Amino acid sequence: MSDKMRWRYGDTNPVVAAVDSATVIEIGDLIYQDTDDAKPASSQADQGSETANQELFADKFLGVAMQRSRTGDTAPIRVATTGVFEFECPSGTFELGDLLGADENTAGDALLSQQVDKVSASKYAVGRVAKRTASAATAVLVDIRSTVMTGGVEGSSPSGV
Repeated sequence: MSDKMRWRYGDTNPVVAAVDSATVIEIGDLIYQDTDDAKPASSQADQGSETANQELFADKFLGVAMQRSRTGDTAPIRVATTGVFEFECPSGTFELGDLLGADENTAGDALLSQQVDKVSASKYAVGRVAKRTASAATAVLVDIRSTVMTGGVEGSSPSGV
């Protein structure tokens, strides 16, 4: 996928994250923290199932890339840890507060760096729906919450789902 500024509104509370020279990050990528470096969702090792991939990613979710990093670059990048971003998603309807996590590719062996999908529990989520969509749509506004910086979405709902 290519660079796409996904931020729509709200405070982004950015952090500056280190990136390895071999890691390629595009603007708009969902980013996780791997020990001490930022990486896009697609580079996370496959955990064997979509929910296992989503849960691990949510546990390490840093935010959304606001800058790119090409192969060979070693400069740190700015990553938004909060805010409302527009992401592609499988066609569907969305209610305010629905939980969203990183979507998996069609092969079922990696997460997508710039696509989200509904998830069944907060432990898989990186954000919540920020605008109701009553008709089927392939894009959704997501209020993201970095797990690394803000504690994330998990446990933020009254029912703890």
